[in-house]
Amino acid sequence: MSARAQEARAQGARLYDAVVIGAGLNGLTAAAVLARAGRSVIVLERRPVVGGLAAGEEFHPGYQSVGLLHDTTGLLPEVVERLDLTRHGLRRAERPPSVFAASRADGGLLLHHDPDEAADELNRSCARDIEPYARFRAFVGRIKPIARRLFTDLPPDWLGKGLAALPALLSGGFALRRLGRIDMMELLRLGPMSVADGLDEQFENPLLKSALALPALLGCFAGPFSPGTNAALFRYELLAGGAVAGGGSSIVDALVGAARAAGVEIQTARTVTGMMVGADGVTGVVCDDGEPVHGKFVLSSCDPKITFSLLGAHPVSSVVVQGIRAYRMRGLTAKVNLALSKPLRFRCRPDLEVEFARTGQALPEMERAFDAAKYGRFSDTPVLDVHVPSVANSELAPVGHAVVSILVHGVPYDLAEGWSDARREALGNVVVSTLSSYAVDLDASIVAREVLTPLDIEERYAVTGGHVYHGEHALDQLLVRPARSCARYLTPIDGLYLCGSGSHPGGGITCAPGFIAANTIAKNRRRW
Repeated sequence: MSARAQEARAQGARLYDAVVIGAGLNGLTAAAVLARAGRSVIVLERRPVVGGLAAGEEFHPGYQSVGLLHDTTGLLPEVVERLDLTRHGLRRAERPPSVFAASRADGGLLLHHDPDEAADELNRSCARDIEPYARFRAFVGRIKPIARRLFTDLPPDWLGKGLAALPALLSGGFALRRLGRIDMMELLRLGPMSVADGLDEQFENPLLKSALALPALLGCFAGPFSPGTNAALFRYELLAGGAVAGGGSSIVDALVGAARAAGVEIQTARTVTGMMVGADGVTGVVCDDGEPVHGKFVLSSCDPKITFSLLGAHPVSSVVVQGIRAYRMRGLTAKVNLALSKPLRFRCRPDLEVEFARTGQALPEMERAFDAAKYGRFSDTPVLDVHVPSVANSELAPVGHAVVSILVHGVPYDLAEGWSDARREALGNVVVSTLSSYAVDLDASIVAREVLTPLDIEERYAVTGGHVYHGEHALDQLLVRPARSCARYLTPIDGLYLCGSGSHPGGGITCAPGFIAANTIAKNRRRW
């Protein structure tokens, strides 16, 4: 009998195969994958609800949010298939939704993912972008089948020694070569560029460039002219698939259904306060009620800084400590939920029912919004990523009313004068004022609003720095995430794995980190 089993038996406690910290999307995914492989799994969640950043909540009587994050296009198809999520109610579109690039002057631009559909819209504003846009979509389409393996498998073992690491590194290189010489060199050339330089090379229409650029900035402490942001754009485009009906909450419901059907035990309102570590590595966790939970493995979907803080006084190498300390988690995103008494309409095209929209008239305007954040301020005209979930799900609001979900880029966690109720209110006013410059009669239709600063996000969701992706999507932190010592999920503490957005391949609603981490653990025969 192992030392872990003896300890559990001595305390009259159950020994689980895996203890998962956090019932967000990645924690639920990892738990379900392991349970379907026949393992006993328990999930411990500090909040009274599951779902993490994707959990929908009532923010005003009769009005339901769709969670902090609202872009579901990155959900891995492999997760849906492996966990049979369609059997648990998940439904998704065949391709990414169209996005409206709002304008203060002309008719804006309804950007369709399909280049043939986009041609009519582009012809109205800048016909010269029709062919370049088709080439852009074709290029992404060619590299997607090969590059997607980066999002479904372990990252390369950059530190692997000798011949043992050679096969994996070579296979990645051969996969890249299958792109062909021209596409391979183009990908290697474009990745390190700024997203502004990459898009300026191809397109003329400022609205087109702004709409494409915004997803590359969310999760980065960067503006469009920052080097490496083009890699974040390709990451977004390569992951993009159909949006999930019902948003992140529907993914949460399907994952909970799959996990419970596989035998996963989920406990909410139970906070993990520390980890138990013995001579053979991790042996379980301790909760705020003082009760230990024993496990052969512990998977943490918390961000890396919080995960290592749970080790308490357990000695950790100074190299590991420095790597985690250096991991950048400077939150730059705020969230505003609006309850409206009527549908949201944009002044430049009032007859168009918009579900997804982005603001920012041009790349220099987006850069100026980021400039303010560099000095501890938020811009008077921030860049907004807007989703109107009540368009597809009318049950989120009273009949005829609307819910608007807004991610605000360029709002620093470390505000120069510090966050207060007054500064939170000022941020809300700036966001409403910015959206009002595009929307019809917005002020008069606002029933209520909820404003979450990066500090509020940190406190509500227990994520360091209020970073919505558990760490910046800078190029270096996408190649090695979060640090060299734990870039492949297993930490230097035997049996302790990372499975959250702070690990490969990064944040957003993808379920990829939890999926790959669970697959990695399943192969660890030594501890089973």
